[in-house]
Amino acid sequence: MTGNPPASASRMTRSQMNSNLQMNGTRPVPASLAPGAALLSGNDPEGSAAPRPAIRTLFAALLLLAAAGCASPSPHPLDAFSPSAAAPACYDRATQPQTAIVDSHLHVRPFGGPPVPFDEIMGYLRETGVRFANIYGIGQMLPIDSPCTYYLDCIGTPVIPTLKNDFANAQSMLADPPDDIHLTLAMTFPDLSDPESVVAGIELLEDEFPGMFRWMGEVNLVKQALFGNGHVAVPRETIAAWAPFMRILRERDIPIAIHSDLGSEEEPTRFLPLMQEVLDRYPDNRVIWMHMGLSRELTTMPGADHIGLMESTLDRHPNLMLDITWRVIDDSYFSRAGEQHLYVDFLNRYSERILPGTDFLASSDKDFEVYRTELEVTSRILRFVDDEAFRNIALGENYFRLLGLDYEAPVVCGQG
Repeated sequence: MTGNPPASASRMTRSQMNSNLQMNGTRPVPASLAPGAALLSGNDPEGSAAPRPAIRTLFAALLLLAAAGCASPSPHPLDAFSPSAAAPACYDRATQPQTAIVDSHLHVRPFGGPPVPFDEIMGYLRETGVRFANIYGIGQMLPIDSPCTYYLDCIGTPVIPTLKNDFANAQSMLADPPDDIHLTLAMTFPDLSDPESVVAGIELLEDEFPGMFRWMGEVNLVKQALFGNGHVAVPRETIAAWAPFMRILRERDIPIAIHSDLGSEEEPTRFLPLMQEVLDRYPDNRVIWMHMGLSRELTTMPGADHIGLMESTLDRHPNLMLDITWRVIDDSYFSRAGEQHLYVDFLNRYSERILPGTDFLASSDKDFEVYRTELEVTSRILRFVDDEAFRNIALGENYFRLLGLDYEAPVVCGQG
């Protein structure tokens, strides 16, 4: 991408930012969280331009100013989520962060180019109070000789399914595992149109890294944004051939997180039959529907219609969960005038079926401010849900239950 600072300068800036934050224990002054602010932050995993140098300089200045400000209330440490914790404190929504303590959708590897260093990303999580995260790679990478960071910068260049990022993530976790953040390693390599290769890849990762991969995803059933880079929707008849790897996932109690666009502005539910086929054919697999089926290609569907589809699908498929990650959902749906209350009511009623996350993509043009803003925006709707929903979604109870983790979300102060 053009107009980026040199990688070394970018890393130095991030390092200085993190150092200031860690030494002072403060949160940075918030950037604009208004819908559409991604255009300024450059934070768009679907292919926005990098932040301009002037904006980077402004971010750095704001972070330095924040170091002199008041410290925010401390988030709960990791051990506070242990059931054996002595007299765990309740979570005070009036004084503690309203952002999620779980990032179930975190891409620590980019489509192309160098990533943000792994230990630096761990610093982002610590500073924002995120104590649990799924470690995603990117299953489809640009060619190594591509000058692009995002696939949308190189339309016509194929993105190729690969195991490279999954190997890299496993090595990073082995080399420097954090003791204050619980990480779940995800398999992101699968090409769902080639089911035989998925079985082979699962077994290879299990041989090389026994027991480390406890999640599959984000895997693409249909992603319209990638159509210009050689991706096509998985044929409906191919889904039947998933049976061998879906059986492995059931036997190993591994959830699968699927990106499956509902459709486009012209045909809002064009691809819905694909996801319905998966859910009907594999009712005993635990499936997470990424982004509630939404995308940049579908931003004007009436909220009531979208919610109705989600409700009917959840009611028919008890092993289905929804992920509310990626700021496009908030920008285009959750914050839409006159419809936010519809989504708040939906999240309250289906609060045991929802997972939070950022969908942050750790390309080298991103920094702490981008991650923090992304967490704020994707958590914004959670400020308005009731205490039970906040505990289930933001404080991680759903995530712990889904993965069978020996953790427990704290009770919200006054809940009961």
